Amino acid sequence: MHRKVLGRGLDALIPTASGATAMDEPRPSGSLELDVDDISPNPYQPRTVFDDEAIGELAASIKTSGVLQPILVRRSASDGYELVAGERRLRAARLAGLLRIPAVVRDVTDRDMIEMSLVENIQRENLNPIEEAKAYLALSTTAGLTHDQISDRVGKQRVSITNTLRLLTLPVEVQDMVSRETLTAGHARSLLSLESSGEMLAAARYIHTKGFSVRRTEAYIRRKLRRSSTRPSSGRSHELGEWETKLQQRFGTHVAIRRGRKGGKVEFEFYGDTDLERLLEVWGVL
Repeated sequence: MHRKVLGRGLDALIPTASGATAMDEPRPSGSLELDVDDISPNPYQPRTVFDDEAIGELAASIKTSGVLQPILVRRSASDGYELVAGERRLRAARLAGLLRIPAVVRDVTDRDMIEMSLVENIQRENLNPIEEAKAYLALSTTAGLTHDQISDRVGKQRVSITNTLRLLTLPVEVQDMVSRETLTAGHARSLLSLESSGEMLAAARYIHTKGFSVRRTEAYIRRKLRRSSTRPSSGRSHELGEWETKLQQRFGTHVAIRRGRKGGKVEFEFYGDTDLERLLEVWGVL
């Protein structure tokens, strides 16, 4: 089954080598040479992490052969230009020391801009799961698309869109772990079953330290949920649960507050010598 193409695709807006667009429309202005300093970033660029080594290789190629495919821009309100597609080429051109770059200027709406940014990145399949989720969120909030409409445009099942968007409900620290590929999306989705942000963060650090597979992570989360459901709740105030959550968020580990008859205890979990040293440093012991 061929993958569906999002929206109209970039070929409909960027001239082909023959001088016409992919939709056989006449080219009104063709490619211009624009000052790189006059081009501002695409505000809807879904990708936040760029491969510096790959950009460097592209810059070396540009020094030898020039920019072979023009970037796509639109006019901005500040009399300059706003990048629509081609951020890798623009970054590499700047790295190569170019002062000007070939570009095609088009009237592009915010909605088209979001869609085309997704085309360029999703078709290359190089967005990390959090970037992809934020791109879908932008399509939903800015372009007003439903999950079904997003599914139709990107050629993925609706449930995949919904599950990817759910990653944005994770704590920011856990999202960062997914972005850095410290955790996979499969690991992260397992964490969503936990009740608090503190528990999610603590579990994320634990499964990373242990090197758990996704399947083992799912089993670990199921065990935690079973323990939580069988733990006696009598005499336990809602306030204690809130304090536990705040402590877990603050120290990045599982924390349990247990009351006794006259007092109680606060238990901090650690997941190895390195993690223990981290806690001791936070507490000012080391």
